Amino acid sequence: MILPAEGLENLPLDAWRNHFICGDALAVLRHLPDACVDLVITSPPYNLRNSTGNGLKHPGHQKRWANPALAQGYDTGYTDDLPHDAYVAWQRSILAELWRVIKPTGAIYYNHKWRVQGGELQRLAETIVAGYPVRQILIWQRAGGINFNDHYFVPTYEVIYLIAKPGYRLRAGANCYGDVWRIPQDHANPHPAPFPLEIPERIIRASAQTDLVLDPFSGSGTTALAAVRCGKAFIGIDRSARYCAWAARRVQGRPWGDHEAGGHEQISVFDL
Repeated sequence: MILPAEGLENLPLDAWRNHFICGDALAVLRHLPDACVDLVITSPPYNLRNSTGNGLKHPGHQKRWANPALAQGYDTGYTDDLPHDAYVAWQRSILAELWRVIKPTGAIYYNHKWRVQGGELQRLAETIVAGYPVRQILIWQRAGGINFNDHYFVPTYEVIYLIAKPGYRLRAGANCYGDVWRIPQDHANPHPAPFPLEIPERIIRASAQTDLVLDPFSGSGTTALAAVRCGKAFIGIDRSARYCAWAARRVQGRPWGDHEAGGHEQISVFDL
């Protein structure tokens, strides 16, 4: 269920299906053929440690985060603090590959978060998606939030950009979901930045033509699990061997996460 990033150029698309690829997202995506994926659902790292508005730059504030794993950072040592221009360039390169690999009937659901930088709202993701056909912006209203400045209202939402090819359609009746989705966070997930299973499940069930779902930042495998629950195939990509092992166990219905699997197991993830 887990493939190494080496040798992907020789694999037919069928060999990718229902697998997690352990490697760099951009490098792996470049091996996928054009127009091969029906749906992309993803939430990249937000570059939070290069933000002045969330307390992660200040060690004394990190304990205020409800999810301590986020303050501790990602498993691979990725620090989530790229210079602004470098982060935007990286994400635009990712988005270009995603746009290439989705079919004429496909769409990308790109979850991100607006943030305060230097005392002003910075809609970073709008710089990333500029030039792409954003059909709609969905609001994910979470249950609660945290403030590091009493002069700002508590932030309780994130955004999901629906970037669609012309042939993408919703199933009949799916538009009744509306564009504000009130879905609580998944606090039980040990990944630093999970999103709830209900989000990708709703997207998949709402999409008219879906067979293969891709998540280039698959983390704990939430998008993959949603695809399986909806009877669809998936491709997940993550640079962390540990997270890929979690995700593989999770979609197989096995105990997953270090807190359930007995700590840091010495396993070969490519045996999963």
